[in-house]
Amino acid sequence: MKAHSERLSPAEVQECFHRLRTHMPGRVEGAKGPKGEADPFRALVACMLSAQSRDANTRLAADALFRLADTPAAMLALDEAVIAGAIRPCGLYNAKARNILRMAAALLDRHGGAVPTTREGLTALPGVGRKCADIMLSFVYDRPVIAVDTHVFRVANRLGLTHAPTADRTADELAARAPRWALRDGHFWLIQFGKAVCHARAPACPTCFLADLCLRRRAG
Repeated sequence: MKAHSERLSPAEVQECFHRLRTHMPGRVEGAKGPKGEADPFRALVACMLSAQSRDANTRLAADALFRLADTPAAMLALDEAVIAGAIRPCGLYNAKARNILRMAAALLDRHGGAVPTTREGLTALPGVGRKCADIMLSFVYDRPVIAVDTHVFRVANRLGLTHAPTADRTADELAARAPRWALRDGHFWLIQFGKAVCHARAPACPTCFLADLCLRRRAG
């Protein structure tokens, strides 16, 4: 029996993603950026707002903020307190307001107001981490990147696709171990699997289509 600390073999990783492709929905036609924002700047702001926030609260905060400003220049014309008040529903609003202003200033100073299209460019912006950058690359720029949120982190390490202590390390391992054909839709398959089957507290192991592959299940 394999220990839970091990990873699935390359052949098992391939089989896992084949089954995920069969059972889980992939990228839908016309998929937009984070929280339904099609514009890169709005998508980036929405992604920053979503940290440690429920989707419904992020939506309230984003809608309120974008009624006031939805371009870097317009955002910089607002006082930090005004931004914080608008985004209050999403929590951590003081820090997020400060980062949004710093990010908008960096876009204007370094990129002429355009949102970078590379991970390096995105993560160089204030308040933008690896997860947010990868979500932007996947959702907004249609790049073959598996972005790692809480659902993806949980199921990838439970299954044995990865064995990593952080979301960033999990993203690195998925990039190295997932088959190339799975990178574009892998985030969608894994996140839907986490929501529909591999729940955080009570995973549906008896009916799971990956139960025979799952290292946590096999380790008992």
